[in-house]
Amino acid sequence: MTENEISGIIVDACYHIHVSLGPGLLESVYEEILCYELRAKGLFVERQKPLPVLWKDIKLDLGYRSDLIVEKKVIVEIKSVEEIHPVHPKQVLTYLRLTGLKLGLLINFNSPLIKSGITRIVNKL
Repeated sequence: MTENEISGIIVDACYHIHVSLGPGLLESVYEEILCYELRAKGLFVERQKPLPVLWKDIKLDLGYRSDLIVEKKVIVEIKSVEEIHPVHPKQVLTYLRLTGLKLGLLINFNSPLIKSGITRIVNKL
């Protein structure tokens, strides 16, 4: 399955979650439900996976974690905030660089319409 096919499934699941629950819940609630939905669709999902920083020959475990990594191809960073700040897409791009993955989705469930709350971020895709 390609990154684009996986992201389509993720976006569809986010849409259904947002229609049912709406905005205003904690990020952890949306993360748990999205993880459940994606696994129910047969996708391999890693939740809160540690992301070490490699510097020369040193592996630094500094507590960075990706919300979800789907099929070892797509990073999903979940937010439930009033507005996305410039640092949020940069965070996802950094996670993509640390993992070598090519596609990330920044999803803000606190948007009135979920389609305006989804940002696609690419790393050499």
